[in-house]
Amino acid sequence: MSASPDLAWQTVRDADHLQLLVIFHYLSAALTGALALFPVLHLVVGLGLLGGWLSPADADARMVGALFVTFAAAMIAAGLAFAGLLAWTGRNLARRRRPLACMIVAGVACAAFPLGTALGVCTLVVLVRPSVKTLFERDAQ
Repeated sequence: MSASPDLAWQTVRDADHLQLLVIFHYLSAALTGALALFPVLHLVVGLGLLGGWLSPADADARMVGALFVTFAAAMIAAGLAFAGLLAWTGRNLARRRRPLACMIVAGVACAAFPLGTALGVCTLVVLVRPSVKTLFERDAQ
């Protein structure tokens, strides 16, 4: 008879941990999205150089402008895509869907030192628990 209260307590604890992970994934997505927009200044300067507004009739400046635009656009796109993945993972954790995808994004988030590493490790620790796997399977049906 002691297994039932322990199981109920474990389920409540897992649900609380998942809810905290949802909140932190949304916060991390917002922070990542905001930080991803920092290269906009480089993008504007690159467009100015490329368009000839900042340095007219200078071929080298246009080449530097093209590099600025290319790298800034790539960094912005990658950062916003990563922010979108974090938000999508938060939504999946809230709905208790796609645990493998959540684990993959958590592994990728580990590369974003230090906050992403902490979030990724905590997410992986919670998602590998057998009781959490059971929760995902139960809510999927």
